[in-house]
Amino acid sequence: MEYRRMGNTGLQLSALSYGSWVTFAKQIDDSISDRLMSIAYENGINFFDNAEVYSSGQSELMMGRVLKSKNWERSSYTVSSKVFFGWRGKENKPNQHGLSRKHIMEACDEALQRLQLEYLDLFFCHRPDKNVPMEEVVRSMNTLIQQGKIFYWGTSEWSGAEIMEAHAVAQRLGLEGPAMEQPQYNLLERQKMEVEYYTIFKNIGMGTTIWSPLASGLLSGKYNNGIPDDSRLALEGFEWLKDRTFTEDRIERIKTLQQVAEELDTTLATLSIAWCISNPNVTTAILGATKEAQLLENLKALDVYPKITNEIKERIDNIMNTKPTMPQF
Repeated sequence: MEYRRMGNTGLQLSALSYGSWVTFAKQIDDSISDRLMSIAYENGINFFDNAEVYSSGQSELMMGRVLKSKNWERSSYTVSSKVFFGWRGKENKPNQHGLSRKHIMEACDEALQRLQLEYLDLFFCHRPDKNVPMEEVVRSMNTLIQQGKIFYWGTSEWSGAEIMEAHAVAQRLGLEGPAMEQPQYNLLERQKMEVEYYTIFKNIGMGTTIWSPLASGLLSGKYNNGIPDDSRLALEGFEWLKDRTFTEDRIERIKTLQQVAEELDTTLATLSIAWCISNPNVTTAILGATKEAQLLENLKALDVYPKITNEIKERIDNIMNTKPTMPQF
């Protein structure tokens, strides 16, 4: 396993990590999640990602049960949660979602209870909240750090401008700004990581725990001949994901990309993950495997990404036609 420093912090995260979005308590049960987390840990993965909203809190409960049953030293792994959406869905009352001080503090306590942990290594603001002053968000996250309930705070799917505002507020107050961002990043979604965050990486430094390196499985090739019944794009309630992800043009490009994977003697999924971690601004790519064979195959990305030369990247860019254009300064 390769370990990378999370931005300008001293924390080291495995280049590949394991997350629970969609899968835990929806596609897999306790025994399978136990097995998959064990395989991940045994192969050097030291970061497990979660959030209050995943499976309405059930995902954190499941991960908490697995972690409780293990004899792993707490200092040997890191765990995250995220605050914004709440876990009650449509039953959320006004202060049970968003980034008010009340919800941030209570959501952290609830996540710790569900995960059966004394602290969170990483705590993300799952979305920006335009109804809450940035100073309130920054102060609340720093209060949790001072209380020892979290070690680092960050953002997820924030704009570059919002992240910079948080840093400016933190600097003015003599507090800690966000240390990491969790954006979607894959061969189909590149704008934020490669353009919008460019000056943040260059001038401030920021860790990234990127999600959906396979674009919800699209880049694994499993949708090349339609949508399998047991896939996440077939899940009830995830129609929005299918509508946003699945297009015929994308499928045709992915079929062409398969040729590059075959030349490198690997699978399309492994190539796609390897491409993500070949970006030096990616601290870790979160895997969401539901089967042992799938997870073991994904882990081979560590062996493949050194083979992704500039020439290979250029071929991939020409096939996918998704490389964003940098603004002219």
